[in-house]
Amino acid sequence: MTSHRYGYARVSTLEQDTSIQEEALTQAGCHRIWTEKVSGTSRDQREELEAVLRQLRDGDTLVITRIDRLARSLKDLQDIVHDLKQRGVHLQVTEQPIDTSTAAGKAFLDMLGVFAEFETNLRKERQLEGIAKAKAAGKYKGKAPLADEKKLEVIRLFKEGVKQKDIMDQVGIGRTSVHNILKNAGLK
Repeated sequence: MTSHRYGYARVSTLEQDTSIQEEALTQAGCHRIWTEKVSGTSRDQREELEAVLRQLRDGDTLVITRIDRLARSLKDLQDIVHDLKQRGVHLQVTEQPIDTSTAAGKAFLDMLGVFAEFETNLRKERQLEGIAKAKAAGKYKGKAPLADEKKLEVIRLFKEGVKQKDIMDQVGIGRTSVHNILKNAGLK
């Protein structure tokens, strides 16, 4: 049985680029790399992550550049690592010394997960503080609503059978916006 090395790269916004992660994963010997541009705060709507997880078999290795590319919450991280372990899949992180086959490696992985979740919570607190300050100063207007043309374009593309990921790229909006437009149109 041949084992494979599969890579997973993720950034949080459409404006960010996965090329640095992809280069590192290629150098780490990955046979194939899945990439996506979606928030890592939960596993919801992370289609490429689910695809790579389905692909992995006993003896394979999942390679990521940093643990926060895989999960931002400790629960998601533990769920993924537990699933990988149950299936005999190894986890390698190129920028952090993680080996899930040892007790020390598992403890280090858990600590990194705690810190990733802590960092996410701090970021949310700072963002909320900034919004409150801007509102108090009368400078916060909130996110501008999407133009009706974009909403109609999303609906049209979806009805034509275009995948949500491709709709995001073509219309230039995020996954949540596409989801909300389709939900409000009764298509979800």
